Amino acid sequence: MGSVELLRVLGNKYNAEILDATHTPKSAQELSEELGIPIATSYRRIEELTEANLLELTGREFSNEGRRTKVYRRDIEGISIGFSSEGIEVGVDERPEVENSLVDVWRDLKE
Repeated sequence: MGSVELLRVLGNKYNAEILDATHTPKSAQELSEELGIPIATSYRRIEELTEANLLELTGREFSNEGRRTKVYRRDIEGISIGFSSEGIEVGVDERPEVENSLVDVWRDLKE
């Protein structure tokens, strides 16, 4: 995805808040409740962020109602934006795999 397209995704309402909230795995319902986002919007934003490789599906967990729900976690650690005479440059710092694995182990221990 190009820099301008990535900035468009980041600029969409709720996307930055979702990325901030998904440092640990969360379901669409959890994000909707935590951030005050309509559930349909939550699903659309998750799909958009996943397609942009900023958010990843990390598995399925049981909800409070006993249903299996998909949970997502951001796949990035940070984003930098630079402007130059050659155009806009967006840098994405991915989460280290070790950190992702540790979060998965911690989540599994809590279950």
